[in-house]
Amino acid sequence: MYTAIVVLAAVLGVAVIGMGAGYLLAPVTNAKGFGLPEWPEGTLAAWLNIKGIRDVGMGVAILVLLATAGPHVMGWYLLVSAIVPLGDWLIILRHKGSKAVAFSVHFSTAVVVAAVAAALLLLG
Repeated sequence: MYTAIVVLAAVLGVAVIGMGAGYLLAPVTNAKGFGLPEWPEGTLAAWLNIKGIRDVGMGVAILVLLATAGPHVMGWYLLVSAIVPLGDWLIILRHKGSKAVAFSVHFSTAVVVAAVAAALLLLG
């Protein structure tokens, strides 16, 4: 059980890095699936790189903490990290974006991250 949770935490880290890389390499293309009704084009799309670098940094932090600090610290970090997809969920709902994407992508991500965090805290 412990190994499966640690592997799941590592998968979360790699997935977040992948999402961030997408926003750095093709921000407008990736942003269209985020859930908001409109996205900036042209030079304004560079603002989407902010999301990308945030995700890459968080993903790297997950992997580094997992490798160096152990499951208890990793659990706390993931629990705090669940704030980010919850914030994304609320932003989409506030700006009248896609409720389906808000719940199926962002809210469900927050739930999974919090569940993995809880498992790591209980096991660590």
